[in-house]
Amino acid sequence: MAYDVVFDIETKKSFDEVGGKAHFDKLGISVVGAHISEDSSASLGTGKYYAFEEHEIPEFEKMIKGARCVIGFNIHHFDLPVLQPYVGWSLKALNTLDLMDDVEKGAGFRISLDNLSESSLGARKSGDGMQALRWYKEGRIEDIKKYCLKDVELTKKLLEYGKQHGHVLFYSKHTGGRVAIPVSWSNMEAKLAGIKQTSLF
Repeated sequence: MAYDVVFDIETKKSFDEVGGKAHFDKLGISVVGAHISEDSSASLGTGKYYAFEEHEIPEFEKMIKGARCVIGFNIHHFDLPVLQPYVGWSLKALNTLDLMDDVEKGAGFRISLDNLSESSLGARKSGDGMQALRWYKEGRIEDIKKYCLKDVELTKKLLEYGKQHGHVLFYSKHTGGRVAIPVSWSNMEAKLAGIKQTSLF
């Protein structure tokens, strides 16, 4: 059966520690958090959250290889480039949906997951990436897993909100209030069907 994966990655090191943003391959992965959609196959478990440590990445690789769509927030510019050195095939082969890219197209600028989640869902992130880096140095892997899975949960709920309402909300300093950004995530099924159909020729 077809299933979608929402995921997020936490790294071992920051860009400052590896010589800048040209060195995704040196960041290293501490934790991958993932959610499998409700219509997944029974062998994976329906509607479940998973946290993978670095040595378990081959299991996550199998998961995304079989996915209909791989979804995240800023995955095109961060998570997928960080993951690429761990797999022996091009991740560009995946059908992907990057919520941040879609929001940026609608707004004309980037907006954080925290802003979108608080404005749209009334929920905030449980920490930040720098805190997760400190936790890794302290060996607090379980804390990283909880933080990472919270980000996955927020991304999943933001996707669901956008599908239901046709927009997401963010807080604008210019207006001093919440502003709606149109999104077309409810059309994801049709888009994926089109991609699959095109690939047959």
